[in-house]
Amino acid sequence: MAHVSLTPTPMSAPCPGVPVILALDLGTTTGWALQAADGLITSGTVSFRPSRYDGGGMRYLRFRGWLEQLAHDAGAITAIHFEEVRRHVGTDAAHVYGGLLATLTSWAETAGVAYQGVPVGTIKRHATGKGNANKDAMMAAARARGFSPADDNEADAIAILLWALETRGGVQ
Repeated sequence: MAHVSLTPTPMSAPCPGVPVILALDLGTTTGWALQAADGLITSGTVSFRPSRYDGGGMRYLRFRGWLEQLAHDAGAITAIHFEEVRRHVGTDAAHVYGGLLATLTSWAETAGVAYQGVPVGTIKRHATGKGNANKDAMMAAARARGFSPADDNEADAIAILLWALETRGGVQ
């Protein structure tokens, strides 16, 4: 089940022609944030938890379908930025992340969309000033910027998107 919160960007007015940028916090519950071509930022979470009747690859097929639907609804996605996790607490989380990452990168390659992983510490430092900020601090940072994330996954996706916008994808 997906949760969506429509939170306008703090900009005073939409800017037509803005690139469509997608930010993702990959996991069974994936956080996402998207800047549309009109400058509006939307965010939410979507669950890729398999049902007991699903085969092993169904979560990845659903993720790919979700990406395709999002690209159809939002228009041509210009760039995707995702949280680049190098250490997982559990084996299952590592496997899920790896499968989602493989699905994301193969979809992006096929669709001709640029993609970039952003280290966890970089995201946290940009959002909170601390590279090891906890989930509560990330939620508070998103709220301080005018967003209302439902959980830490959505807060992380918002932070990734803001990092991408404010640093032009790490160029500044």
